[in-house]
Amino acid sequence: MNTTELNQAVAPTTASPSPRIERFLNAIEYAGNKLPDPAILFLMAMICVWILSALFSQFNFELIHPATGEAVQVSNLLTGERLADFLSSMVTTFTSFAPLGIVLVAMLGVGVAEQSGFINTGLKKLLGVTSPRFLTPMLILVAIVSHTAADAGYVLVIPLGAIIFQAAGRHPLAGIAAAFAGVSGGFAANFIPSGIDPLLQGFTQSAAQILDPSYQVNPLSNLFFTGASSLLIVLLGWYVTEKVVEPRLARVEIDEEAREGDSLSHYSAREGRAFHWALASMVVGIGLLVLAAWPDDSPLRSPAGELTAFSAPLMKSIVPLIFLLFVLPGVVYGFCSGKFKRGSDVIEAMSNTMNTMGSYMVMAFFCALFIKAFADSNLGAVIALSGADLLKSLQLSGGVTVVGLIFLVALVNLIVGSASAKWALIGPVLVPMLMAVGISPELTQAAYRVGDSASNIITPLMVYFPLVVVYCQRYVKSTGVGTLVSMMLPYSVTFLAFWPLFLLAYWALGFPLGLQAPYSYPAP
Repeated sequence: MNTTELNQAVAPTTASPSPRIERFLNAIEYAGNKLPDPAILFLMAMICVWILSALFSQFNFELIHPATGEAVQVSNLLTGERLADFLSSMVTTFTSFAPLGIVLVAMLGVGVAEQSGFINTGLKKLLGVTSPRFLTPMLILVAIVSHTAADAGYVLVIPLGAIIFQAAGRHPLAGIAAAFAGVSGGFAANFIPSGIDPLLQGFTQSAAQILDPSYQVNPLSNLFFTGASSLLIVLLGWYVTEKVVEPRLARVEIDEEAREGDSLSHYSAREGRAFHWALASMVVGIGLLVLAAWPDDSPLRSPAGELTAFSAPLMKSIVPLIFLLFVLPGVVYGFCSGKFKRGSDVIEAMSNTMNTMGSYMVMAFFCALFIKAFADSNLGAVIALSGADLLKSLQLSGGVTVVGLIFLVALVNLIVGSASAKWALIGPVLVPMLMAVGISPELTQAAYRVGDSASNIITPLMVYFPLVVVYCQRYVKSTGVGTLVSMMLPYSVTFLAFWPLFLLAYWALGFPLGLQAPYSYPAP
């Protein structure tokens, strides 16, 4: 199949969204791109947090932290002591910013694999065996499964989404959008257990035991629902990508230096042989990892013998493993294909990759400072607990309460990104409250996860949002916060419209949410 045929096979509908939707998204994009550079935006947000912390520290909100039992009070960050602490800890705040190390280490390995040509040749082979019409759902499904490896999807699947779409003759930003929707918007959808399951389960069980000290929550109590949600998110994401996002992107020109020629439609015999050797090295590496992790007493397991627990060295080593599993075949491919002649070529490939990450590192610096200031101020805790108290005071019916919880979490998620931090705050309030009206802790947790996922992709305060902006700027330098928000808003709105209905239907039909002792799920 040549490039022209491939373009025709995968071309989405040319019909644009309705004029009203088009005008609304254009307005969002225009307004968002009028905002300052994301780094400046985080700086301004930090200053606003300082000012708000000084103002609201004068008030007593009469809120009790459910975990500590202590009163939650906004902390004034404009005192001399706090400002001195800000200056003295600035360097460690930046260097300890978790996404920074994850992104840079993973990109070193991925960069070698990309610049050697290993990834491009692999994608050409993939396009040869995959029906072009199913590239979008395949990408979203892979993005969803990437949750199993913690945050690997942000540094691996999203940039590959752009490469896959461009190799297929489609707009690379559409690939980024589809992958971002699966990785982040579909964070609560996965048919494979991941570390987030036991993390949330711990908070849910503690909250449930406030009302019933004997209540136990299985770590996989949402597994069946999240697995079913995977299909829903793939279908919704597929529709939005090809009916809304790609038609809008048709008029967005890719920068000249980011264009790829017809060479993407074929590869040489030497490149094919090099790919087979590189793939064999990757398979050997994965095989050695499996052999090392297989024994019950493997040092890669947690003290309890688990591989997927957050305490397991294997889960803590996901990013280094990504580095190794891409740098190894990248080096093999590079030397076998002739792209690399000496060891310094590998280092140069890593250096070239780091050169593209400069703008992200600047944004990460200011993002880290803002997130620390926001956490230290306790503003997020006050907002989350106030919203939970408001929902509790409304005393709504079961089904309405579940939907209300989803939208409350989606709203709070715009300013408090951490899934575990939000649940630690509002779970002890909402779980016992809903248990009292016959709604199980497992269902409350599932509703929380839906709301937490759906708005991830439209908040610039999500720690990986600046990274996705950088990915887009590789192809369209004019991409700004508004461009990405307007591109992802159709996914978020669609998920918030259909996912709660899916949960209510799932609940009403009495399907088990996951592995848990039998529990009576009342109808909405």
